[in-house]
Amino acid sequence: MATEQRPGSTVPRIGVEEEFFVVDPDRGEVVPEAATVIDRARPALGARVGGEITKLHVEARTDPCRSLDELGAQLAEGRRAVQSAASSAGLRVIASASPVLGNAVPPPITEGPRQDRGNATFRGLHDELAICAVHVHVEEPDRDRAVLIGNHLRPHLPVLLALTANSPYWCERDTGYASWRSVTWGRWPVAGPPPFLTSAQQYDDHIAMLIEAGALVDHGTIFWDLRLSANHPTLEVRVTDVPVTAAESVALAALVRALVMVAGQAVDTGDEGPRPVPELLRLAYWRAARDGMGGHGVDVATGRLLPAAALADRLVRLVRPALDEAGDRQRVEDWLARLGTDGDGATRQRAAAAARGRLTDVVDEIIAQTAPGVLAEQEGTLT
Repeated sequence: MATEQRPGSTVPRIGVEEEFFVVDPDRGEVVPEAATVIDRARPALGARVGGEITKLHVEARTDPCRSLDELGAQLAEGRRAVQSAASSAGLRVIASASPVLGNAVPPPITEGPRQDRGNATFRGLHDELAICAVHVHVEEPDRDRAVLIGNHLRPHLPVLLALTANSPYWCERDTGYASWRSVTWGRWPVAGPPPFLTSAQQYDDHIAMLIEAGALVDHGTIFWDLRLSANHPTLEVRVTDVPVTAAESVALAALVRALVMVAGQAVDTGDEGPRPVPELLRLAYWRAARDGMGGHGVDVATGRLLPAAALADRLVRLVRPALDEAGDRQRVEDWLARLGTDGDGATRQRAAAAARGRLTDVVDEIIAQTAPGVLAEQEGTLT
């Protein structure tokens, strides 16, 4: 599906980071073989592949992209490369935000002085770091403007979480939640939505206070669901589970970019952003994590329960002008329609388990959807 931006548009570039688990293809269990997959994927992806804090994770990244077609091509390329690399070593990767099978508590942490500082600081919190997210970067070089845009995005973070919920299982047990990843992540001292802030200086002062208090190892451990990137001139949205498919990550990135564009227009009129009641925002997070798109969410302005689909539809209506400007509207609306038909990632994981009562079927289904066609192609080259 081609995307055409309006002539003269100033649509910002976007980039995406996706995290995956390495699994044993026969047992379906997560295994600490990330380094093997990364080494074998590096000839294809170069700096666009890397590790994470545990030895269970592989991360694939895109370059900054203007169009969704370009973004989708890079995401597909990254998934294909890491799946192919894993397969060449007798392994697989899966796009699930929590481990379906295997003993991942505590996960094996990668070695290094920074990790040692993290272990000393966060201690038992590292025991449940077997989680995979997707991070969307939207170009915004003006740090003051980025902080204010973040204020406008804060009330919408629970809806983004519900849209991508893809972690119902935790170490062979159904948690009853659609996004268990977000529940475990919320225990960290600097996690969840950032506070309402009005300038880059206030943002920096707040970070300095957190470092002084010992709540951070460094600027890379600002784990808010929305932050100024430490390495790029971007606003980074980190609230979401990694989706099962690359197409879902593309649509999510389009929606996040549209949110940033609409928020930027509000900021430019002098609007510093809404201030939702903190207790309602926390409640909305919890409900989004529990229900995903299969139940209800909380309207953070009123505290009312509304169908999650209605909250998502309202969000898309809000940003429709920006989606039209970027040429992304059809892609996002198709995504919502598919969610309405097939359910979110958590619903699809549970459906795969219910068919024969086997969690290995869940892993097999996610393997097939993470990078469709790769394994069949490899088998074809061997016969």
